[in-house]
Amino acid sequence: MREAAWNVGIDDDRAALSRRLIACRRQTEMLAAPLSAEDQMVQSMPEASPTKWHRAHTTWFFESFVLVPHLPAYRIFDPRFGYLFNSYYEALGPRHPRFERGLLSRPGIAEIAAYRRHVDGGLERLLREASRSRFAAFAPLIELGLHHEQQHQELLLMDVKHALSLNPLRPPYRPRQHLPPREEGRLNWVELGGALYEIGHEGEGFAFDNEEPRHRIWNDDFALATRLVTCGEYQNFIEDGGYRQPSLWLAEGWALVEARGWQAPLYWEGENIFTLQGMKPLDPSEPVSHVSFYEADAYARWAGHRLPREGEWEIAAVSQRVPLTGNLMVDEIYHPRPPLPGPGLLQMIGDLWEWTASPYVAYPGFRPAAGAIGEYNGKFMSNQMVLRGGAAVTPGDHLRLTYRNFFPPDARWVFTGIRLAR
Repeated sequence: MREAAWNVGIDDDRAALSRRLIACRRQTEMLAAPLSAEDQMVQSMPEASPTKWHRAHTTWFFESFVLVPHLPAYRIFDPRFGYLFNSYYEALGPRHPRFERGLLSRPGIAEIAAYRRHVDGGLERLLREASRSRFAAFAPLIELGLHHEQQHQELLLMDVKHALSLNPLRPPYRPRQHLPPREEGRLNWVELGGALYEIGHEGEGFAFDNEEPRHRIWNDDFALATRLVTCGEYQNFIEDGGYRQPSLWLAEGWALVEARGWQAPLYWEGENIFTLQGMKPLDPSEPVSHVSFYEADAYARWAGHRLPREGEWEIAAVSQRVPLTGNLMVDEIYHPRPPLPGPGLLQMIGDLWEWTASPYVAYPGFRPAAGAIGEYNGKFMSNQMVLRGGAAVTPGDHLRLTYRNFFPPDARWVFTGIRLAR
């Protein structure tokens, strides 16, 4: 089966798909486990969601798109949950307002756990009993649901960090790890020549619709920095009056600096920084994190360079054979680190999502899928900027060098960083 909302090669290996599904669903519960019922209800800002909502929404996704249409005689756990846990799918009916998700004291976390068990049982039965032809019809939807849940695992950690940072006690999500120190390393450049390149996903394996179709772009000569910008380097920008010089900023960015009083990245508190492991001293060798696109762009101007375009990022990553490894969720550090010494491009995968200078728009020839599933990515192709790479809170098997993440340019609670280009 081939749909525009995803691309995945499916065979009748339902056991392998079942194992991945179970592992993904367990991972979400493991991420929620350190949090109390009170923690799981907090919505710290309209852009964030409570942990228990993430747990329920990902379950609703499987129930609505997989079980209801494909499992005969499936019993919906609670018909009211569609209103509570639909995110933005207009075709599936009205929704509870996003900015009021933190008011949902009920259902509680025990009922949401029961909801997850109910849906997991339905998925297990569907995978076990379906004929080969039926399996081929719904397996791509399960694959999409897996990657959707992985996106929400990352969002869960981002949202929890923001919520805990607003608690005066500055409680940690997890106990702090004591990691051996690393040097930041010298910033060098990898240069690539101008040519007609191809970017975008092609071939077997999962991809979201916004990564397709593969197409050609012309790039002049360019270079990417070998590592991310560090806290120490960004501190120099601050001390040089970076937040006081309107000439460095795009107009909307400068308006936000004045309106919101930005003076440093999010979570910086003097000489300390808040992390998912609590407060810790600011390490000048670590990559600077939690900056908006506007801050990243202003820093690049101040440094005499610019941000990479997303095509440049992908061309460099593919041509340099960047491995899909790095500081990712599986390491349970949940915070960027200086790179290990090595040649070529470092930190392209893991640590932080990297802002690009590219607006989030459709590739040439893009066509969303029909129906509700087509609302997954295409409807957001406005007023967003593309990020590439992955972060310390991203599941490793969720990433590809063609992956296009996107957020509004003022987003700061996302695990974002800066890579320079020239």
